[in-house]
Amino acid sequence: MLPVPSCFRLVCGALLALAGACPPAWAQPAAPGTGSIFTCIDSRGQRLTSDRPIIECLDREQKELKKDGTVRRTIGPSLTAQERAIAEERERKVADERQRQTDERRAQKALLARYPNQAAHDGERVKALRAAQDVIAAGQRRVAELEEQRRKLEQETEFYKDPARWPARLKRLIEENEQQIAAQQRFVAAQEEEKRRIDAQFDEELARLKALWAQLGPSTATSGAGGASGAPQRR
Repeated sequence: MLPVPSCFRLVCGALLALAGACPPAWAQPAAPGTGSIFTCIDSRGQRLTSDRPIIECLDREQKELKKDGTVRRTIGPSLTAQERAIAEERERKVADERQRQTDERRAQKALLARYPNQAAHDGERVKALRAAQDVIAAGQRRVAELEEQRRKLEQETEFYKDPARWPARLKRLIEENEQQIAAQQRFVAAQEEEKRRIDAQFDEELARLKALWAQLGPSTATSGAGGASGAPQRR
C-alpha cells in the first residue's frame, strides 16, 4: 500500500467531521412552533393536522387549537377577490340595515315624546295648517293690491286711444305690474301646495303614531282626542 500523504489525510478528516455535524435537511428536526395545532377536514373527508395552517384546507374552514385541545380561533376559507367583494357588500348591507333599524327606533321614540296622544298631534296639525293659511292669505291680499294697481293703470290708458301712443313710463308700469301679479300668483300656488304637503305629512305621521300608541295601550291613541277643536277643514 502506498503511503497516504498527510495533507490528504487532513482533508478527509475535515470532510468526515462536517458530515457528522451537518445532517441532511430531511433529517433535521422541525423548528419549534407556537404551540398551536391546526386541524381540518379535507375534500376527501380526511382529518388533517399540522403545526401551521394547512394548505389543503385553504378553501374550507380550519380550526387552530391550543395545547389543551380547546379552540383558539376558527379560520375561514380563503376568498377570491370577487368572493371577498361579495362578502364585504353583504356585510355592508347588514350594517346599513342595522343602522336603519337603530335610526327608526330613535325616530319613533322622538315622535312619541313629541306626540304622546292624538290630541297633541291634532293640535300641532291645526297650528301648522293655520300658519300655512296665513301665508297664503297674505299672498292673496298682495295679488288683490296688484290687481287694483292694474285697474288704475288701465284707467290711465283710456286717455290714449292708440296703445302705441302710451308714454314709456305707463308701458313700463303696466309691464312690471303684470310680472308682479304673475310672480305673486305662483307664490300663492306654491304655498297652497306646501299646505297640502304639510297635511299629508301629518296624515302619514298619524298612521305611524296609531301603531305606536297601540303598542303602549288602547287608551293612548284616543286620549284627549277631539281636544284640538277648530281644526281647519281639509281641501
